Order: sequence, then structure tokens, then C-alpha cells
Amino acid sequence: MIAAEKKTEIKKQFQIHSKDTGSADVQVALLTARINELTEHLQKHVKDHASRRGLLKMVSQRRQLLDYLSRTDAPRYQELIKKLNLRK
Repeated sequence: MIAAEKKTEIKKQFQIHSKDTGSADVQVALLTARINELTEHLQKHVKDHASRRGLLKMVSQRRQLLDYLSRTDAPRYQELIKKLNLRK
């Protein structure tokens, strides 16, 4: 799980306006942080299949949010991809 301080830091970094806590940008950033933590966990615990299923669900949710963002606001999508280093 992500610490509360780290969550608020991510929200502040990716929010669109001062009271933004649930925009697609913020949600994608939070999911990316959780995915990165879970990926490290699964490298140590290879047989943890329940967590692997959760990881796949999170990746799918992030993909859906990114698709929505690319359809509605392409420049914001490109900026988010660059900030999070999602494309190699």
C-alpha cells in the first residue's frame, strides 16, 4: 500500500486545479505508483497469484483511463505519459 504522505504528494503533483483529487491524471498516477510497488513485491514472491491477479486488474484500469484521456484530451495524455515514463 502507498503511504498517505506519498499519496498526497502524487495528488498535488498531478492535479489539474487546487481541489482536484479524482481526475484521470491523478488516478493514473496513483495506479502507476501502486503497480510499481506490486511489481517489486511479485519479483520477490513469485507464487503470489492473488496479488498477480490484482496487478492485472490495476493495469487494465490504468489502460482504460489512459484510453479515455487520449480520446478526450490528447495533449494532456502526452504530457502524462512523459511525466510517468510509461512508454519506452
